[in-house]
Amino acid sequence: MSRPVESAPAERTASLKVLIELRPALAGHAGIPQETRLLFNGLAHLSDVQVHGLIQSSNRVLDPGLPAQPSRWRRKTSPDQQINRLSRVVVSMQEPGRRAFFEKVRNRLKTVSSPFVLALSSVLGIAQRLSVFEPAHFRDFVWRTLFAKTLAAEDFERVTGAGFLVARLPYAAMHACGLLTRKLGWVCYPRLDTRGIDVFIGQTPYPATVAKSTRLVIRYFDAVPLLMPHTIVDKSFHQALHYGALRKNVASGAWFACCSDATRRDLLAVFPEAESTAVTIPCMLSHHFYREESSHTRVAEILSKRFNERVGVTPVAGPAARPLGTEADALARPPIDYLLVVSTIEPRKNHETVLAAWEQLRAEKYPDLRLVCVGGLGWDHEPIVRQFLPWIERGEAFLLADVPPDELRLLYAHARATVCPSYAEGFGYSGVEAMRCGGAVAASDLPVHREIYADAAEYFGPYSVAEAIVAIDRIIDPRQMTRRQELIAAGAEVSARYLPDRILPLWAKFLRDSVVKQGAVG
Repeated sequence: MSRPVESAPAERTASLKVLIELRPALAGHAGIPQETRLLFNGLAHLSDVQVHGLIQSSNRVLDPGLPAQPSRWRRKTSPDQQINRLSRVVVSMQEPGRRAFFEKVRNRLKTVSSPFVLALSSVLGIAQRLSVFEPAHFRDFVWRTLFAKTLAAEDFERVTGAGFLVARLPYAAMHACGLLTRKLGWVCYPRLDTRGIDVFIGQTPYPATVAKSTRLVIRYFDAVPLLMPHTIVDKSFHQALHYGALRKNVASGAWFACCSDATRRDLLAVFPEAESTAVTIPCMLSHHFYREESSHTRVAEILSKRFNERVGVTPVAGPAARPLGTEADALARPPIDYLLVVSTIEPRKNHETVLAAWEQLRAEKYPDLRLVCVGGLGWDHEPIVRQFLPWIERGEAFLLADVPPDELRLLYAHARATVCPSYAEGFGYSGVEAMRCGGAVAASDLPVHREIYADAAEYFGPYSVAEAIVAIDRIIDPRQMTRRQELIAAGAEVSARYLPDRILPLWAKFLRDSVVKQGAVG
């Protein structure tokens, strides 16, 4: 039985020092990177929470920051020496230039040796120390590297003024430590020295042990690497590291904040013993998504300038190839009719079903309907892109990348329908974002979609092109405008459930119940 977190008053009797893993925030606009930024900013709003961010690379060894504890070194160093040390942390996070051959070799040697260093340290009971990154002189780096892709400018002072710690050794090396020691006959993950931290929130299963005084919380997004391993990249490796770290987290008594009740059920199917420490806290919506009055004329501009050049071809016909001309010329043109899909292009996202449904809808009923897909090129994208190529060359289908939130909001608003066709999801951001922007949604009939989208979507079997055609047609058929308006109205109500002011009280109550009441904070 599910245990969703219920809303509670914001007051708490204990002040919490919360450390949040920020590694995912180094990546793209959407999904887990977006949720990481929103959670950090949201918790920073809570007056009784001191939020800190953990800076760590996936695959690079970082230079150390300042000592976390008072030390003779820090007392004897001048401000310029301390700033130089922090500056080197920033440099160590950047990929060396083309000519930096020796630096690349040195970084490679560090990375290769780090799993063995972690394994030996863990066996000897030595915890990896976290150093301090003081952001006062590096706010541009903190903002643009970690937060700017999601947060509003007015959040700048809040998030760049927070505290930050540095984990030197890479996240991937921590996983490798667990896999390496398992092959040697026992499983041993590295230890992090988190003394003084009340709660550490890891994004996805975290491959480390924290101090006894720290409550480990795993933000759990999905069990796809375990339950659908055939749909992930580097299947054997990623399945093993997900399972190994998750098993360690469960055994250590970690709490799990699952992003949906469907995800929680999947977790408990694998580890029933996590029943009492797993709760449901949905993801938060970004402030970028809301309903506004906007002109359809910008759609053609977005299709043109955000086209993914990695695809290897450029549309030679269609709306994105036409000169935009004057504003009057643009307004005189009819709106572009299109279906919208927002997700990484990879096999689990099921673009092929949408493509096949769209081709049939064009052939039989809607000859001017286009297909617009927004998302990066994920693993094994080549066979999917090949199916799109003939339509891309004709300017009838578009694969877009690096679409900023304000432009994505416009695409959601003017789409005939946003289609969410995945075979599996942990939450389903694109559907609620589209609803928040006044769009209508068709989604694959998954338990998580039924839970998150409720009655605000038309559903279809993810394996059935015929069902996808019927669901999409119910939304875009001009003779069924009443149904479309019903979905849009329901979507406004459903998507409001995921606004920050609805979700943050759930986090406040969860932190109190899982930490304060458990005795981790006096």
